[in-house]
Amino acid sequence: MKTEWLDGLSDSGLQRAVQLLQAGECVAVPTETVYGLAADARNAAAVRAIFAAKGRPANHPLIVHLASAEQLPQWAASVPPQAWQLAQAFWPGPLTLLLPKAADVPEEVTGGLPSIGLRVPAHPLLQTLLRQLGSGVAAPSANPYKALSPTSAAQVMAGLDGRIAAVLDGGACEFGLESTIVDLTQPDQGIRILRAGPISRIAIEQVLGRPVEVPQQHNEAVPGNVQAHYQPRTPLHLFSSDELADFIKDGVGDDTGLLLWSPRLIGLACGRERALILPDNAPAFAQTLYQTLHEADQLGYRQLWLEQPPGTEDWLAVNDRLSRAASQ
Repeated sequence: MKTEWLDGLSDSGLQRAVQLLQAGECVAVPTETVYGLAADARNAAAVRAIFAAKGRPANHPLIVHLASAEQLPQWAASVPPQAWQLAQAFWPGPLTLLLPKAADVPEEVTGGLPSIGLRVPAHPLLQTLLRQLGSGVAAPSANPYKALSPTSAAQVMAGLDGRIAAVLDGGACEFGLESTIVDLTQPDQGIRILRAGPISRIAIEQVLGRPVEVPQQHNEAVPGNVQAHYQPRTPLHLFSSDELADFIKDGVGDDTGLLLWSPRLIGLACGRERALILPDNAPAFAQTLYQTLHEADQLGYRQLWLEQPPGTEDWLAVNDRLSRAASQ
């Protein structure tokens, strides 16, 4: 299969993407989080093609992207008041709501589960595509299963060229990490964040006016909840700032790449080791994390040593992705 590169700035590129999706093909599309591998969520065969292209197990559910919150009743069997509150506050945006699925949603979308993840993305190009398509698209990250999520069209091509019909180039992604997933399947029994992301627990609690749980670990089948995920090809190891400082002082081999964020370690490494520098604040770190790991993969190192970010709540989403990226 020849993968087409479609220019998202041109009407012809957008129309070609819509045409391919209507024909049951898979098209990588930009979102404000990461690039997603989209297929018409009402077309079971097209959804199965997503799993085939990614090498993703068929029992892993997908998130369906919608043009507006008004479409929620078409995909969810019930929509509690809390869902409408969060939709009004955060949509379009990087928040996924887990709700009971409507009876006519293909089982392929939900991995056979009774729930469905739904969100309204903020990327203007994807918004236009969804309105023209007139349907929701199932769209996990546009990368081989467990590999690094892509935040540019070039990264999609590096991983899926020849496996999908096209990639619609909409530029770099704004947030760089996957959406927050909130479980609203049984709101009377509690509301939980099942995947940390750009929308924080505090922001969600402020909207709902009630506590929201953030379990450190859970066994719910939601996108991204596998131990090893978001992984670069080069083995990644996490070390505390103090551990890494000692290693740098002792000397780090040429086969080891350093990924640093603190001014102390950056200064220590200057002139001694070649290092990739990450921002020292959580939003900017998150936005550049996957891009930096993609770059590190191109440098030919045998291993990567990354300075562990702080353990505070604002770093929760970053640390979640890193723990999975470094899992062996």
